[in-house]
Amino acid sequence: MGMVGEILPALLAARGEAWALKDLATGRYAHASAAWLAWLGQGAEAVQGHTDAEIFEAPLAGAMRAAELTAQAQNGPLCSEHRFDWGGQRRAFNVWRVVTPPDERGTRWLFALWSDLSETHRQEAQLRAALDQIEQHQRANEALRRELADQALRDPSSGLYSRAHFEDQLRREVDLSTREHREFALVLMAIDPASEKVSALGHDGQTRVLEAMGTLLRSGTRAMDASCRLDEGRFAVLLSGVGLATAHSRMEGLRRKCATQIVMHGGQELGFTVAMGVASFPHTAHSQDELIAACEAALAEAKRRGGNHVTLAAIRFESGR
Repeated sequence: MGMVGEILPALLAARGEAWALKDLATGRYAHASAAWLAWLGQGAEAVQGHTDAEIFEAPLAGAMRAAELTAQAQNGPLCSEHRFDWGGQRRAFNVWRVVTPPDERGTRWLFALWSDLSETHRQEAQLRAALDQIEQHQRANEALRRELADQALRDPSSGLYSRAHFEDQLRREVDLSTREHREFALVLMAIDPASEKVSALGHDGQTRVLEAMGTLLRSGTRAMDASCRLDEGRFAVLLSGVGLATAHSRMEGLRRKCATQIVMHGGQELGFTVAMGVASFPHTAHSQDELIAACEAALAEAKRRGGNHVTLAAIRFESGR
């Protein structure tokens, strides 16, 4: 076989390469390197003079035959990848095949150089798993960062936004409504004086009421709205894109829920009520300061009526010029 039969196999053997040589006409192996026989787990006698169909299972033998026919028709080397189970392991190989010109006896040989990809694929799988794990950690860290940032903006007792965050939201809503000529409502509310039961429990009783108030506000407002705790017993709600009538209807529903809410603590049933003042922009006020003042006045009127009441701010009518 000239150089193919002498020089090239010696060079490949020195490099520990896995290769095999077969008669193209008969499909029988003539030679195989020690490395190729080693991963096959067979001796030379079990390979030489045998075909792929006699050595491998039918699916693999068929795939190899198809690749050989393609290599025969192609004017140059052909690289194919084969994946199969062998010796209880999943194996993967790149196989370079080349068909030699006829030798002095007219025989054409098919030379196949096998490169084991199993370790490469294993490392790639490990790398993908490591990258996936890093990405999961990054997502978890980002979620934790957002959660911590959100917690920093919230009152720990009620779970509502802090006053500073709410005031920032209010400024944005005023600017947006001014530009887009749409209305929104602002509600100020205060928990009515505590009952004797709540007062007797002191701080714990007040805390349970605040928690209940926060839960009702969070469940009774939309994602686009904003609720906050202003101070000890006062709260504010910003209702985006809502007019005065709709705001009153929704707050009346919330008032009734507060009045019928039962708060349990130490085996005792606690109750509470709230007074609310509702104003809208721009119908009852034309600036942020005017809006807050109108809300405060409406809340004061609700308290004057004995609490547990929703009062609307007066709508300003401007005389024509």
